[in-house]
Amino acid sequence: MTVPTRPLPRWARPGEVFDLVRLALPIAVSRMSMMLMGLTDAIVLGQFSAGELPFVLNSWLPMGIMLGAGMGLLLGTQVLTSELSGRGELSDTGRIFRRGLMWAVGLGVGGGLLVYWGAGPLFRTVFVHISPNEMMSETLSAETIAAETAHVTRILSFGIAGFMLSAVAGFYLEALRRPLLVTFVSYAGVAVNLLLDLMFVAGWFAMPHLGAEGVAWATTGSRWFIAIFLLVACFNLTPALKASRPGPANEARRQLGVGVGTAISNVAEWGSFNLTFVIATWISLAANAAYGYATQLLGLCFMVFLGIGTATSVRVAESFGRGDGEGVKASARLGIVATVVAGMVMGVLVILFRGPIAGVLVNPEEAIDGVMLAPMISLLLIFVGCATVFDGLQATASMALRAQEIVWLPSFIHIGAFLFIMVPAGFLFGLVMGGGAFGMMVAVVIGVAVAGIAQTLAVEYKTARRFPDAPQMLSEMERA
Repeated sequence: MTVPTRPLPRWARPGEVFDLVRLALPIAVSRMSMMLMGLTDAIVLGQFSAGELPFVLNSWLPMGIMLGAGMGLLLGTQVLTSELSGRGELSDTGRIFRRGLMWAVGLGVGGGLLVYWGAGPLFRTVFVHISPNEMMSETLSAETIAAETAHVTRILSFGIAGFMLSAVAGFYLEALRRPLLVTFVSYAGVAVNLLLDLMFVAGWFAMPHLGAEGVAWATTGSRWFIAIFLLVACFNLTPALKASRPGPANEARRQLGVGVGTAISNVAEWGSFNLTFVIATWISLAANAAYGYATQLLGLCFMVFLGIGTATSVRVAESFGRGDGEGVKASARLGIVATVVAGMVMGVLVILFRGPIAGVLVNPEEAIDGVMLAPMISLLLIFVGCATVFDGLQATASMALRAQEIVWLPSFIHIGAFLFIMVPAGFLFGLVMGGGAFGMMVAVVIGVAVAGIAQTLAVEYKTARRFPDAPQMLSEMERA
């Protein structure tokens, strides 16, 4: 007698898994290039001028907020392009790209000017006027820390426009399922960034040792390199410049609306993490450097989750565009499962190899104000390993929600978890209770755990309730 076997759920079928991996892997590798630039900067500084890393990390308070907001506002380019592509309307995607390109120029120029002129007053306020610790360093005054951080930030502001242009071009190419092209250009940018780091920080080719300033120039140059080549690819290989039929009356509002919620989430998440760098600096420059290196590795792992999340978002949006409610649910659930598996693997690897990783991140003999950095970083990486799964869940689940045009719920979760839980916890455990860098990492684990669990529950609840009626909802949305 043959025992009947239950068919696999749709999300677990080999074809679905293969499609996710095929799309996610190159996107993850491409997204990792963003973090590899920062990690390369940190490693080169760690081998030659580790004491200047806090200037770079703190510069991301305004930079991270601006870049996070820009990426969010431009994400609608990817979502709407995926919807049109899913419905077989590829020739009409050019109008989505051109609208996003116009917004990228405005965000790049306006954001660059705002960061350039605001850097000085911001960091003087943060490190001179409101810092609760007047002895952040035994060798540098608060005024010097503020001035050096502002100088690095002004240099980085010249690359904001390049970043925005590369973001919209990359989103468009990925939505058209050309992620390998984005990956190639991104890693060419990583190579350019490394070469410039070695020139301006390590002093190759008889160049001066510029420390953190050299890192800022390397980052800015590589951003413009990536932007130019991705735009050339869009103009020559896609319908980006071809005439399109007029879109629905509410299309521009929808394109921006999808991104507004993401922008708010990015500002909450990136701004909150960057605020923790400031709190760590209030503790000491040594705490900032060790905590900064640990979170750089967490950020590198996060790029894998961005790949899974972006691929999940594209697959969900394509199903949504076709009115396939079951496809939406299957795509979202597969993304969650893939995130858990990847997070567990990376977390275990980070914990097992934390010693060698710390030795790569920073010169084993490097110390700040008498504090050896490598042993401290090695211990902090245990917290990184514990945080990876939750950090991935909050990314993938929130992107799956936004691909269904559920915008505000994931934003509120991010704001609550990061701004109102993680940042106060970091101040409490790291500064008030004297936990230092270890207290800061406890706060990070708490924040990402709350965000990850809440976003996962939200995507399962909302998807299960909302998308059996996806075809009807989509037709009503198009008539609006």
